[in-house]
Amino acid sequence: MKPLSDVKAMIFAAGLGSRLKPMTATMPKALVEIQGMSLLEYAIRKLKFYGVSDIIINVHHFSEQIIDFVRTHDFGVNISISDESEQLMNTGGGLLKARDFFDTAKPFFVVNVDIISSIDLAQMYENHCAHNALATLAVSKRETSRYLLFDEEQQLCGWENCITHEHIFSRPKDCRCLHQQAFSGIQILSPHIFDCITEQGAFSIIDMYVRLAQTQTIHAFDHTNDFWIDVGKFDTLREVTQSLKAQKLDFLE
Repeated sequence: MKPLSDVKAMIFAAGLGSRLKPMTATMPKALVEIQGMSLLEYAIRKLKFYGVSDIIINVHHFSEQIIDFVRTHDFGVNISISDESEQLMNTGGGLLKARDFFDTAKPFFVVNVDIISSIDLAQMYENHCAHNALATLAVSKRETSRYLLFDEEQQLCGWENCITHEHIFSRPKDCRCLHQQAFSGIQILSPHIFDCITEQGAFSIIDMYVRLAQTQTIHAFDHTNDFWIDVGKFDTLREVTQSLKAQKLDFLE
């Protein structure tokens, strides 16, 4: 594997971690440990493995704990903080607040801190560049309550909630031809995305993608056959530990 060069990334770590209570009553979700390693370290090590050299982390819930953790650990990459202590900006607002960090013409990663996976980020990056996409979203075929809808060319065309039956179609497509994919919390964005953001304040990055898909290429990267787990649920922590023991994740070796 040829590592990426001069690529930046953002780790979303500002969330309240409500699904991990009572642990997150005294600590941020990012510092919850699995097999003796914090979720934040898992995310940093994976990005570093693929050649990411500069990372920004947004913080809000127990922000000082994350800042102290970063200051007292040397991961061999440059780490900056986007401080949302006074106002939680949601995913889209958090990205926009960190805009000045991405002073580059290269696409960059944005990842959720509570995701551990074997997704090949170099392959995903190559796929993003090959399709000249504004954004590439890691997705898979798995059961969830909310799905992104893609056409046969893997272009985002809408969103639906299977519980409330809400749906939004971004493009005039026959809904029978669209397929459901679950978003996996990893994305690659072109810096041009900042020129396309009209939202302000705290807003959802998924809602933004659905809007932008009307005119822009929001592409799917299907990683269905990869190991992937969302650690942000208290009832899955035991399963996570067992699953990780059975995996040989290259970025941990």
